[in-house]
Amino acid sequence: MDDALRREIERSLGTTIVRATPVRGGDVAVAYALDLDDGRRVFAKTHATAPPGFFTTEATGLAWLRAANAIPVPEVLAVADEPPNHLVLEWIDEGRPGPATEQAFGVGLAQLHRAGAPIFGREDRRTTGSRGLPNEPYATWAEFYANDRLLPLAKLARESHALPAPTIAALEHLAGRLDRVDVPDEPPARLHGDLWAGNRVVDTEGRSWLIDPAAHGGHREFDLAMMRLFGGFGEAAFAAYNNEFPLAAGSPDRVALHQIAPLVVHAIKFGGGYVGAAANAIMQYR
Repeated sequence: MDDALRREIERSLGTTIVRATPVRGGDVAVAYALDLDDGRRVFAKTHATAPPGFFTTEATGLAWLRAANAIPVPEVLAVADEPPNHLVLEWIDEGRPGPATEQAFGVGLAQLHRAGAPIFGREDRRTTGSRGLPNEPYATWAEFYANDRLLPLAKLARESHALPAPTIAALEHLAGRLDRVDVPDEPPARLHGDLWAGNRVVDTEGRSWLIDPAAHGGHREFDLAMMRLFGGFGEAAFAAYNNEFPLAAGSPDRVALHQIAPLVVHAIKFGGGYVGAAANAIMQYR
């Protein structure tokens, strides 16, 4: 660990770091398990080329999700965007899922979504995700998904030549007619925003924790569609969610609609099979 980073974290926490052990910290961050002289272990990460507001945006999202008191979310202990930037969180001892893990997660996610959001997007307008997608506030889901997700992604895909021109045109056409797509009119839900299995940590007691959010107000079906996109969640989680907070009729027909944004992001980042998968999802709603 860099000496300047060590000193800054020690200053923030008011204690001394006894040991810093490198651990996995996501795609871009350098992360550590820090053992402190007061007996605590904490998680810390830094990012040498972080964009402005990188860690404070994540910290704000974590605190917002934690405030719902629905699913465990690690407490933010220290955060700074100025060099040496860092985010320090409560430590989670990882374990294995238990018999009740998936059911409890489904119930907790339903409660998180029900906690709601003031608008679609974010009141602070901070961007989220690896492509810095906007989170301008909107009153309706159609406006948000079109202007903060589909159209910016179409622009990025065109600039990077990630998708064929007809697919980009279909994506832009879909963005212009979302108000005519059969999506239930619901108030904005409190979303994790990047809910793949790697952002759910199971502790030694079998409890699920949420990490690395792209938190915003959105349609609750989006988180559930993300869960289905890459797998890693048991069917008991979806059943428990629907029992706790039933989805509107026709929700299976809308899964691919909510998956378009993450599929296009992955097509831009990785290409390969994501290009065809994104095109197939888009064409279902043209």
